[in-house]
Amino acid sequence: MKTVHVNASVNYDIIIEKGSLNKVGAYASSVFKRGSKAAVITDDTVASLYLDQVVPSLSAAGYTVASYIFPHGEDSKSAETLFRVYDFLIEEQLTRPDFIVALGGGVVGDLAGYAAATYLRGIRFMQVPTTFLAAVDSSVGGKTAINIPAGKNLIGAFWQPSLVVCDTETFKTLPAVTFADGVAETIKYGMIFSAPLFERMEQGNIMPEIDEIIAHCVSIKRDVVEQDEHDNGLRMILNYGHTLGHAIEKVTNHSVTHGQGVAMGMLLIAKLGEKLGYHSSALTQRLEACIRSYGLPTHYEGSVAELGEAVLHDKKRSGSSIRLIFVKEPGSAEIISLDVNQFLRLLREV
Repeated sequence: MKTVHVNASVNYDIIIEKGSLNKVGAYASSVFKRGSKAAVITDDTVASLYLDQVVPSLSAAGYTVASYIFPHGEDSKSAETLFRVYDFLIEEQLTRPDFIVALGGGVVGDLAGYAAATYLRGIRFMQVPTTFLAAVDSSVGGKTAINIPAGKNLIGAFWQPSLVVCDTETFKTLPAVTFADGVAETIKYGMIFSAPLFERMEQGNIMPEIDEIIAHCVSIKRDVVEQDEHDNGLRMILNYGHTLGHAIEKVTNHSVTHGQGVAMGMLLIAKLGEKLGYHSSALTQRLEACIRSYGLPTHYEGSVAELGEAVLHDKKRSGSSIRLIFVKEPGSAEIISLDVNQFLRLLREV
């Protein structure tokens, strides 16, 4: 077992342990009052695999348990699903001493977290990530959100979980493409903060060290979040590859997964970095080779003009400029503000 402690507006532990789904109730009892109600929110895919483990564990720990299941996929991260979750919470008469359990990947965590942030002006919740992507990134740090037609994660709140429990055994049921989504985020962490992690990702076959890799990534995120919880400065570095990645997801109507978008977004921004003289082509080549070795896409084949239009709605745009993250070498990133028109011109040239 590995534990990473976060000191943010809420102090909480991230527990990484094989077989911990059967211990969710025991771990919850160290944080949430026994006898309260636990509302498990999950999707239909995860429910069929793991709900029968988590609910009995919570019940055995003394909680009254109710569950809400919605269709899997990015399309469910919507206002419509959110309001159905609110209806469920009201029907189950959840009160402020009760808590939500987000059981699933990033969509579940973002949606359930935002419901927790806004229901009764905020109730506590715990994250139980079941995907590699959620484990290394979205379950930690307190960003919660839903999507709207104008863009991804434009409606949301900062709301820290009270506990994160990650059972890496759940990764065994992930399709290869879903596991690769988490790989893209892990490569990101190596690029922006840890040259040794990036070098480890270049070697391949990460499963024997998966617990250590997750702990490394969430420790990096913990350190950043503790300094800039509300994304006003340093935390923007965690969005390396995401401005263009989110745009790719949007224009492809989410037929491209988040990790695939981030992979292509990192390479596009690396090519822009080359043009601006921030680094040599050797870095781009290393990044491309690493991404390709895990079966992730390396080239965006769609309309660059459409992509540029989508970027204009990004949260990191401010007036006529947009803040982008460039990496000079693995482990060293910085936030650069570019004129939007200059950015769009350079994008057309890569």
